[in-house]
Amino acid sequence: MINYNFIKTRQEGYVFYLTLARPAKRNAFTVTMVNEIDHALQQANAAASVKLVILEAEGPIFCAGMDLKNFKDPSIDQFNPALENKDISLGEVMDRLEKPSIAVVKGDVIAGGFLLILGCTYVYASKEVRFKLPELALGIFPFQVMASLLKVMPEKKVLQRCLHTDFFDVESAIRDGIVDGIFTEERLAEHIASFEAIENKPMQAGIKALKALKALKDLPKEKHFAFLKQQLDALEK
Repeated sequence: MINYNFIKTRQEGYVFYLTLARPAKRNAFTVTMVNEIDHALQQANAAASVKLVILEAEGPIFCAGMDLKNFKDPSIDQFNPALENKDISLGEVMDRLEKPSIAVVKGDVIAGGFLLILGCTYVYASKEVRFKLPELALGIFPFQVMASLLKVMPEKKVLQRCLHTDFFDVESAIRDGIVDGIFTEERLAEHIASFEAIENKPMQAGIKALKALKALKDLPKEKHFAFLKQQLDALEK
């Protein structure tokens, strides 16, 4: 394990927790923070003992997106000497996660923060949480978020959501498919417990299914069934 600047990690049993830990800056991500998240998730991918990843955040804001000051002036970033910063997007980082995951959202999600939650298998948010894509009002556009939104929303609705720059509530996020349900400690505990009974072989099948699902987007539709049959045949050997 290495010491991270902007995140915290821990493993409790079969659950790997990744906590965004830059609350003074509303958990806005820097280049180093993106690389720390990538390193931590690769550790979770590699650990056979990890069945589930939980993503959470410190402070009243879950994530305010990209730290624009850092991206304009990389010198203000707090580099991590244990890591070599790669030119990698947060959306790509989340797409590399191979374990089932739950985003526990107790604070507002703004701009690039959507990349974090849309990269998770399940998203549970507190009733008071708000969501916002303000980029267009700033003269830019949430291009990377648009790609992640396409995982859960039709193309027309994605464009409408990106053109709407005001806050929207958790009920709207649920209707859009961004959030799967209202967060409660009981619901989270039940969901965590549901993974305990999954033995190693079924868990490996589930992980391979996640990989296959992500690979489909790079294949022509006419090759989907042949590719998926190959994955099934590989499991049966």
